Amino acid sequence: MRRLAAALLTLLAVVPASAQTGRFQSPGVPNIGPPEDALLPRLAEWQDRLEDQGWIIRGQATFILQGHPSFRSPYRGEASLSPTANARNTLSTDLIIGRRLWHGAEIVINPSVTRGFGLSNSVGAAAFPNNEAFRLGTTEPNLFVPRLFFRQTIGLSGDTVPPDNDPLRFSAPLPRERLTFTIGKMSVWDIFDDNRYAHDARTQFLNWALVGGGAFDYAADARGFTNGVALEWENGNWAVRGGLFQVARRANGLFLDPSITRAWQGLLSIERFWEIRERPGAVRLIYGHSRARQSTWRQLFQNGFDTFEQNPNRYNGKHNLTLSFDQEVTRDFGVFARLSWNDGRTQNWMFTEMDRAVSLGAALTGLRWDRPNDTVGLGTNVGWISGGRRRYLEAGGIGFIVGDGRLNYRPEWVTEMYYDARLAPGINGALNYQLLVNPAYNADRGPVHLFALRLRTAF
Repeated sequence: MRRLAAALLTLLAVVPASAQTGRFQSPGVPNIGPPEDALLPRLAEWQDRLEDQGWIIRGQATFILQGHPSFRSPYRGEASLSPTANARNTLSTDLIIGRRLWHGAEIVINPSVTRGFGLSNSVGAAAFPNNEAFRLGTTEPNLFVPRLFFRQTIGLSGDTVPPDNDPLRFSAPLPRERLTFTIGKMSVWDIFDDNRYAHDARTQFLNWALVGGGAFDYAADARGFTNGVALEWENGNWAVRGGLFQVARRANGLFLDPSITRAWQGLLSIERFWEIRERPGAVRLIYGHSRARQSTWRQLFQNGFDTFEQNPNRYNGKHNLTLSFDQEVTRDFGVFARLSWNDGRTQNWMFTEMDRAVSLGAALTGLRWDRPNDTVGLGTNVGWISGGRRRYLEAGGIGFIVGDGRLNYRPEWVTEMYYDARLAPGINGALNYQLLVNPAYNADRGPVHLFALRLRTAF
């Protein structure tokens, strides 16, 4: 085993490098190419002028309509996916405003307006089929600020690399070797668990388990954001990222725990980038440790299931791991995979209820049929739960996203396909299909066929 690990590290050290970053829930797009190629050339010209003056103005809107026909369900519980034919929609709009303060320093604010609901109010599957859906859906438009942060980038080398097309950054070249310090409100996925082909439900896969490691209980409030601080070092070959973040006060709660010395999550990511015959690839190993008012499964049985939302007596820790891989194979085709794990000793607290997960898939752009801006994606995820969670669900326990009142346990398996088409510059439409087998780990219910339409515009 040691020889295998040493051989792997040697291989990673010698392959040519190619740094990359992706975008989680892209809140806009940086201008690429001349303004006349944009949907609204005058707007693009104005954005370019503003950026020359030290300002970022970008935005997006994404609409998703998703539904399913009726499916087999001999019983259901409080956190079950409704077995009757059902459809729901979500709408998210974002505006990014950034200001350069001094060399390498900027402040970014992201006001957002959302409305709509996920299917069954976003419960019934650990691998929930719409990452744009919150547990806190609204009928009327709801304004909130998911991101407000300060960032300082410090160059450690004189040479630069092209901008990485991150809508949260200015489009100027970046130092190849650099330190980046970020503090404020953000998503941990803005920095961690990136993947070239599976990280953005607004442009790629919709399913929660294909946006990030499904078994990693990432710090977040019920909308997917948190407060924290992160420090990153990267040099084009390697990257090391670390961060400390607030955790939810209650299971999947909107409010963050103010006891930051007792409740927190620490994250560490070690990443390697390469090129093989000019085809970029990456591997990331992410570790996280969180402390929250979560219960062990033994404590839940001792204290009563009504204490699920918050341990009445103490804080407990949780260990998490994700291994993420992506590789461009040809100019128009790439593959990805993730393995994720948590210790299974305590509840999951913030992301979803999954303790082991394997996902993999591929994406193909439309070069071969003269549609270079179109993408076809195919991905799958299998999720398992720990013995403690299984006993809890078998005893009629209800989690924050799964719980049928009974359980005939099987691993939960979801497969997703999409075709995303460029309709015009800055406007995309996508058709999406997902097959969900054993929803909420229950072989007595399903399978569920899910269909979705996604429309997006970004500038």
